[in-house]
Amino acid sequence: MTAHTWWLLLILTVAIAALIYLINSRLRVHPFVALILVSVGTGIAAGEPAAKLAGSIEEGAGGTLGDVGVTLALGAMLGRLLSDSGATDAIARALVARAEPRRLPWLVGAAAFVIGVPMFFEVGLIVLLPLIFSVARRMEEQGGTKGSPYVLLGVPAIASLSTLHGMLPPHPGPLTAMTGLHADLGLTLGVGIVCAVPTVILAGPVYARWIAPRLPDVAPDDELVAQFTAAERQPAEAGTPAPGARASAEAPRRTGVPTGLAVAAVLVPVVLMLLRTLAETVLDESSGLGAALVFAGEPLVAMLAGFVFALGVTMFGSARSGSGHSGGSGHSGRSGEETRASLTDSLKSIAAILLIIGGGGAFKQVLQDSGIGDAIASAAEGAHINVILLGWLIALLLSLTTGSATVGIVSATGIVAPLIGDGGGLEASLLVVAIGAGSLGLNYVNHAGFWLVKESFGMDLSQATKTQTAVQTLVSVLGLAMALLLSVFA
Repeated sequence: MTAHTWWLLLILTVAIAALIYLINSRLRVHPFVALILVSVGTGIAAGEPAAKLAGSIEEGAGGTLGDVGVTLALGAMLGRLLSDSGATDAIARALVARAEPRRLPWLVGAAAFVIGVPMFFEVGLIVLLPLIFSVARRMEEQGGTKGSPYVLLGVPAIASLSTLHGMLPPHPGPLTAMTGLHADLGLTLGVGIVCAVPTVILAGPVYARWIAPRLPDVAPDDELVAQFTAAERQPAEAGTPAPGARASAEAPRRTGVPTGLAVAAVLVPVVLMLLRTLAETVLDESSGLGAALVFAGEPLVAMLAGFVFALGVTMFGSARSGSGHSGGSGHSGRSGEETRASLTDSLKSIAAILLIIGGGGAFKQVLQDSGIGDAIASAAEGAHINVILLGWLIALLLSLTTGSATVGIVSATGIVAPLIGDGGGLEASLLVVAIGAGSLGLNYVNHAGFWLVKESFGMDLSQATKTQTAVQTLVSVLGLAMALLLSVFA
């Protein structure tokens, strides 16, 4: 390694420190602005020509958002449609209906796994809270549960939602890492699922059985439980809400979506993406069917198909409700104006994420164009560092210090991308999983998800640490372990 290589590595170290400082200091600079500022400073310090630097930032941000942005927007709208239509309620309640108490943590985890495919962690948890609270209250009334039933059911949901959010496309983090590392979509989905299933089992139901007896006092506020479970206690009077409806004045009106259609709406994008990989593996390149499946499995097209299908499911459910299908209540379903307003609102929730992803793309491109990427590759080759472990560690540290899993993923992707060349293959897909897993670990007070879990379940800081922080750290470590195990075959 030359003196110039060491100088470039020093610049990278200072850039990471500056990024952490800007986001965490009293300045509280928005991560997008911090990433752009650091990108400019890094390019200038590394000697990249000023005329080229602006182009690097534009190319990096635009290219990343071009690959990811529209797909994420469709994913956000798909998740909102499924939530507002009652499709997610239908899936969750069908899974836990009339189940034995000992199986409930497994079934709640399974419901969260399915629902988590198109939904962000926070959104998925809020959607599941009515189910968790109502079932936990029923378990309290029946007695015989060791420890807090809210912990027993909440931990599997947290494990499933966080695993999917961090390790599987089409969630924003994995999709961004997949794009930056040029990983194959179908292969990434496949290895992601292989890594996710044992991770969810161990960090979810298994850990829940161990921790629930040690946190017997955890219980949400009675008013909050009553708000979410009011629809479960149906009086005999006509006009009462249907089971699973949110007891909130601001909640959207639910529609009668059949469970089979609800499951299909969730799985359409994933199935199309997997069929694309199967077509590329089995069918001839000149095959018309193969070409059609490859096109349908593109993330953008797959998410669009899922969105259109979910929109049809929503309209079908509204028609059923409007015709008085559910007990002749005369419920009118959701109007087109309500649906459009809801979809518009769903895009607001991802605006900041899209900007951060764009800023991360700019940072990655500056690292590449300034020569810092080559310096990283040279240093890693000389030190014989396992690239999967390195990606996981960088994402873990950046997520911990900045309080943003997205910053951790996009920054780690830019730093380790030079280590795998043009990408592709099993190693790139495993690196996507490892980086996503790293971004989940040590989730603490500077993460929004920590406070959502703490306040929703009425926990103190210690209890939230033993659940939210511990579960997501377990997910992170187990995800890394699975990725390293599969890397033996790379």
